[in-house]
Amino acid sequence: MALKRLAILGSTGSIGRSALAVVDAHPDRLAVAALAAGDNVDLFAEQLVRYAPRAAAVASPGALDRLRDSGVPLPKELGAGSDGLVQVASHPDADIVICATAGSVGLDAVLAAVDAGKTVAIANKEVLVMAGQIVTAAARARGAAILPIDSEHNAIHQCLHGRQPSDVRRLVLTASGGPFRGRTPEDLARVSPDDALQHPTWRMGRKITIDSATLMNKGLEVIEARWLFDVPADRVDVVVHPQSIVHSMVELVDGSIIAQLGVTDMRLPIQYACSYPERWTTPLPTLDLVRAGRLEFEAPSHERFPCLRLAYRAIEAGPSMPCVLNAANEVAVEAFLAGRLAFTDIPAVIRAAMDAHPPAAAATLDEVRAVDAWARARASEAVQAAGRAGSAPAARR
Repeated sequence: MALKRLAILGSTGSIGRSALAVVDAHPDRLAVAALAAGDNVDLFAEQLVRYAPRAAAVASPGALDRLRDSGVPLPKELGAGSDGLVQVASHPDADIVICATAGSVGLDAVLAAVDAGKTVAIANKEVLVMAGQIVTAAARARGAAILPIDSEHNAIHQCLHGRQPSDVRRLVLTASGGPFRGRTPEDLARVSPDDALQHPTWRMGRKITIDSATLMNKGLEVIEARWLFDVPADRVDVVVHPQSIVHSMVELVDGSIIAQLGVTDMRLPIQYACSYPERWTTPLPTLDLVRAGRLEFEAPSHERFPCLRLAYRAIEAGPSMPCVLNAANEVAVEAFLAGRLAFTDIPAVIRAAMDAHPPAAAATLDEVRAVDAWARARASEAVQAAGRAGSAPAARR
């Protein structure tokens, strides 16, 4: 049995740690070739000692200095910043590149991995939202596979396996509803970052947890599904499923619905991406449907959670609007986490950037970067305007 070697981008985050747990569970099938992390130098140093990768990178020169001062044995190939991320993603010893970085920083690394012919297991929605056309076209040209790690898209991939595109009527993404399902608009206006970070079923990074609370996470997944599975956005629906047991579904043309169910543990979709097209046993407990009890489904509220509607608007407007949506959302979420923006102003900031955006091309990386920079500047202006209006949490206090 051939050993598959992994390069993990974002190894100290929740997805990266789960990926390393999958390596631990299958030492005869998986090994680590290269690792990249952010600024959590202490944990990263422990990972370097345990997995002895041949290449490593951290987010900044300062983090690299701290890593060198840690006293642990380091690989000869060390890097920092975007160049270091690209070096890890394109390392010749890696067979599969797991992209678990948060936000838009993983775009160049994913393209480098694709260009090197790697299989890319992607948990970073923002890369495909920003530049889905560029990334998927590059993968087709290079013959590189892109496999989803997000539980929803991973479920869709499993449900579609072996089926013809003509068999499929629509894709149905499930959403937990986040921590504020059922809250009134008045309640939502008063929530704090700590409130929004309390996800009811998943343990994730800060940015994606806020996106789940606003339902922007599901909006980004709609756009991502459009590129991963080559379906128009009007054939991708969202339903709220608070138990997070049905991870997503596919409706076929005859009305049959195929669903993928499982325990809420990211090690399962990560293992699937690593083993595909094979299936491996897992040490995780199986799903007990009797104990799971009721499975509930409801329509999402576009009025209370307008970010989902904005995402549909962005993909319909194309080609540059999804990039605007993504950049403005990153700026707004950062401002909310810093206490400079109210929770209910996150969609307002995104809408302001989208309303102001003139139609633009997004067929090249330079064009995507130009749109991204413009949108970040415009969203920052909207955050400042919201602060002057006294709508940020600190101002209300």
